[in-house]
Amino acid sequence: MPDYFAHESSYVDDGAVIGAGTKIWHFSHVMPGAVIGARCSLGQNVVVMPGTRIGDNVKIQNNVSIYEGVELESDVFCGPSCVFTNVLNPRAHVSRKHEYRRTLVRRGGSIGANATIVCGVTLGEYAFIGAGAVVTADVPPYGLMVGVPARRVGWMCQCGTRLHVASGTAACATCAAAYEERAGALRQTTPPRKS
Repeated sequence: MPDYFAHESSYVDDGAVIGAGTKIWHFSHVMPGAVIGARCSLGQNVVVMPGTRIGDNVKIQNNVSIYEGVELESDVFCGPSCVFTNVLNPRAHVSRKHEYRRTLVRRGGSIGANATIVCGVTLGEYAFIGAGAVVTADVPPYGLMVGVPARRVGWMCQCGTRLHVASGTAACATCAAAYEERAGALRQTTPPRKS
């Protein structure tokens, strides 16, 4: 017996690797060569293609396809119907499998509902992509991105609270983590308090 749960309507192909405690829900398909970590949740109608890697404790909501070339590190959240791509200039009549571009979502990143992540970018640790945004370039760690194309409008704490930077520093009102902003980048200087 596997140490993960797969709903009877889902398909898990031979050659897929799935970690303990992961749950795969209705009408989802995990293809051979996909690697999924422990304690993940794949919602309804999720497709995970060959050659993809998903870390531990990743939440993928309904109607998301994880295409070849996409890697999600641990603790990533993918909102309902968010979109990944793997080719910049697709044509139905031209094979471009040799042109797949890597997309990396670093630890703790959150992608809002209906957001699109154009291939070839990296979303930094704990980046926060607003619903419906279209990301066409790399996103810095903790960056809060909105719009089409997405632009950075602020910073988000590791815990998911919007930060307010003053004189180059910020402290989270929720978890007390402290941050320093310098040269368009944010770094954590004090970790969140233990709950």
